[in-house]
Amino acid sequence: MTALQEITTREAESAAGPSRDWLHFAIRNKKLVIGTLIILLFLCIGVFGPLLARSGSAYDFVGPRMEPPSSEFWFGTTLFGQDIFTQFVYGVRNAFMVGLFGGGVAAIVGMVVGFLAGYRGGWVDEVLSMLTNVVLVLPSLAVLIVVNAYLGIRSIPAQALFIGLTMWPWAARAIRAQTFSLRSRDFVDLARLSGSGTGKIIAREIAPNMSSYLVMMFILMFGGAILTAASLDFIGLGPTEGVSLGLMLQHASVNSALPLGLWWWFVPPGAAITALVGAMYVANVGLDEVFNPKLREM
Repeated sequence: MTALQEITTREAESAAGPSRDWLHFAIRNKKLVIGTLIILLFLCIGVFGPLLARSGSAYDFVGPRMEPPSSEFWFGTTLFGQDIFTQFVYGVRNAFMVGLFGGGVAAIVGMVVGFLAGYRGGWVDEVLSMLTNVVLVLPSLAVLIVVNAYLGIRSIPAQALFIGLTMWPWAARAIRAQTFSLRSRDFVDLARLSGSGTGKIIAREIAPNMSSYLVMMFILMFGGAILTAASLDFIGLGPTEGVSLGLMLQHASVNSALPLGLWWWFVPPGAAITALVGAMYVANVGLDEVFNPKLREM
């Protein structure tokens, strides 16, 4: 074996070593495993559940009114004879859409602002930090209520977009702080001396060293977008077309499901929101323990 081959082999082994270590601790971390399994379960419900639905529309009248859960109607029916299981699976699917799109928009904006402010510094940092602080002090839920009420844009993609545009400031501040500490490292100075531009340095040098933090940040934003959307839906500012878990709770509340004893109308969506968002936060804690050697469970 030549010297070059030996060096290449050692580099490959050193690169594969951390990956094997990460996978080893990830499999052993109960929080991460349990949280991931719950998330995957709901993802399967959202993807494959509509194939088991009784109707192509969540609001079709398919059975008797106020029917409790049975072998025919798994989650029972509403006050008007609508299949709750059908609404549930489409609601779970839309929850993932809101979380993915809303959390993705917030993550992208937060990363762009945070990376630029932390790396460039100077007046760029001052301007972006001022913008971040302005958006940060705005009551996001109140802003979303005003936007939804007065602009009349009540679709799921528009709701996710508005949620993402109000969630990014805290992520931008955290990324800025991390970037500020990394920009003075030797590998960044070496890339700068080699003539690499700002975008290339951020993409190739700084961001990869923050990948674990960025993944955990996106998970938190994913869950936060779902919770915010459910809050808007519950107060009647949800999408006018389609169904969501929050809208299911809102319809159950408006139609007196609790006084009528129709527990099967509001328990599934409430339990799904709690379990899905809770699983994301539990998985996030597990990831933190996996990525941080000081927190790992040996």
